[in-house]
Amino acid sequence: MSTITIVTLDGPAGVGKTTVARLVADQLDLAYLDTGAMFRAVAWRFG
Repeated sequence: MSTITIVTLDGPAGVGKTTVARLVADQLDLAYLDTGAMFRAVAWRFG
């Protein structure tokens, strides 16, 4: 059985969460998923 590791970042707007997440994902060769962009796309589509 394989193990899946999920790393999440949380905090107030403008503190660098996206920047840190992208850098960490790049350094550790992990996938980066921007859930904020996903939520905005759904809101735009279904408004």
